[in-house]
Amino acid sequence: MEGSGEQPGPPPPQPGDHRIGDGDFVVLKREDVFKAVQVQRRKKVTFEKQWFYLDNVIGHSYGTTFEVTSGGSLQPTKKKEEPTSETKEAGTDNRNIVDDGKSQKLTQDDIKALKDKGIKGEEIVQQLIENSTTFRDKTEFAQDKYIKKKKKKYEAIVTVVKPSTRILSIMYYAREPGKINHMRYDTLAQMLTLGNIRAGNKMIVMETCAGLVLGAMMERMGGFGSIIQLYPGGGPVRAATACFGFPKSFLSGLYEFPLNKVDSLLNGTFSAEMLSSELKDSASVEESNGTLEEKQTPEQENEDSVAEAPESTHPKEQETMEIVSQDPEYKDPKERGSKKDYIQEKQRRQEEQRKRQLEAAALLSERNADGLIVASRFHPTPLLLSLLDFVAPSRPFVVYCQYKEPLLECYTKLRERGGVINLRLSETWLRNYQVLPDRSHPKLLMSGGGGYLLSGFTVTMDNLKADPGLKSNSSTLELCKTEEPAAKKQKCPESDS
Repeated sequence: MEGSGEQPGPPPPQPGDHRIGDGDFVVLKREDVFKAVQVQRRKKVTFEKQWFYLDNVIGHSYGTTFEVTSGGSLQPTKKKEEPTSETKEAGTDNRNIVDDGKSQKLTQDDIKALKDKGIKGEEIVQQLIENSTTFRDKTEFAQDKYIKKKKKKYEAIVTVVKPSTRILSIMYYAREPGKINHMRYDTLAQMLTLGNIRAGNKMIVMETCAGLVLGAMMERMGGFGSIIQLYPGGGPVRAATACFGFPKSFLSGLYEFPLNKVDSLLNGTFSAEMLSSELKDSASVEESNGTLEEKQTPEQENEDSVAEAPESTHPKEQETMEIVSQDPEYKDPKERGSKKDYIQEKQRRQEEQRKRQLEAAALLSERNADGLIVASRFHPTPLLLSLLDFVAPSRPFVVYCQYKEPLLECYTKLRERGGVINLRLSETWLRNYQVLPDRSHPKLLMSGGGGYLLSGFTVTMDNLKADPGLKSNSSTLELCKTEEPAAKKQKCPESDS
């Protein structure tokens, strides 16, 4: 890892490869601030008020820390040994230290001159320490805090990590929690556990969390099994799902189905002509407009929906996540060619979308799903009561809501309806701790709430009222049990087997 040009043209990464490749989705990390981007050559990236290019990260391992040098180039940093406490000169307390602004000999002009000379941030921090008249009088903890504060200000250090559910959920919750319905990362972990998300399952998900819940399920299933995503509106929003950078094999088991067709599917009135008519109507509207900027495709909607991404807890920094279209065949209007070619391509895509929706309808019609996950901005009661019919007996379901009252109503309706057991309404409590030698304690600020979960299991419905034969048989059995005295029960030979 001596220089950035060590591997000018690395081979494409294979599944399980831990090296960064061109076109991969990565997460930039600095302290507790994250940003999801896609690695592209000669593409300027702005992060924490600094700009740079990601060309030099290609070929390096995930988790490598880089330093921003002149010209926006990234150079891998070498791991430095921290000085031991024995070599540090520190005071016993901070009582005699007065913050009058005169303890630092270097002025802002001097620091600017050092930057103009090309001196790195580490050397600037060292200069600040040497020119501070009160640094040696501070306690060891105060010195570490001072160094950490100056490094954050003057050192341009960026760590490139691999996207994961934990990192992306923390990233979204820190900056734009409204996009994920204020779902905290520990609540998402509880959803995945209570929903028994595992490889080989056939899951149903209805979420309006920018695709974060869907991506978490796909990551845990590992490309095995199938997921049917129900979506409102014109198409599913999968902005956060794109940040995971899943291979194409993961998408083969992902299906989508419009939410407004669920009732027709339950009533048995759903047909392929319903989807065809809708797609034809949308195509005719686009042709009548006479422009190339008609109705957006679901992939374009995904791009627009991620205008801002969670990155920092500071509202002053308004940066955006740089997400490219999920569709590799997407082209700009200038590259599309004539209007006729564009319409033909649009029709081909609509036909492919219709086939995938028909496959999803066939999977739903089997009514043997292994689980149901609901995390949307809509009221959960009508959604859950209709979608539970697609779930097989003895399977888990989990419903998320930011507020408790809708889930209380849903709890009551489920008890009246029947067909479910082990209903549980829960809320997780989270507090972060600072863990350092001799100074471990809970952090001053903590989250006020991360939402509520309603979970349970499906069972077969009680059909005794519909079938009088079953009712008579059950009443006969109950009569025999009540009339037979406990002391006179005889052991039948059949029971020994």
